[in-house]
Amino acid sequence: MAGKTNPREMARLKRKKRIRKNMQGNAERPRLTVFRSDKHIYAQIINDDLGTTLVAASTLSPEYKEKEAPKGKLGAAKLVGEIIARKAQDKGITKVVFDRNGYIYHGRVTALADAARQAGLDF
Repeated sequence: MAGKTNPREMARLKRKKRIRKNMQGNAERPRLTVFRSDKHIYAQIINDDLGTTLVAASTLSPEYKEKEAPKGKLGAAKLVGEIIARKAQDKGITKVVFDRNGYIYHGRVTALADAARQAGLDF
């Protein structure tokens, strides 16, 4: 947490730390984590037992850029949710644990989660 002075970011990091104490992704149910920046949104499916990223998608990934760019950040989050779910199913992952990474379950985080659920991920 060193170097962060924004009080909202500090509060998010405290929430993240508190949540991650009890949340663990494993081989049978890996962790789907979300990161929001001002311009982009990122999603990863992580096996915490091995410490490896199994699948990743973001607004910067080639799969996203191949599609027609949706209007606004909410549309982008929905598309990233669909991409991450499709990639996960290709790897045989159907059940995940959703890690909102300290963000409030609202807006882009909700849009990504709902799109991933509709595309077939179970959480």
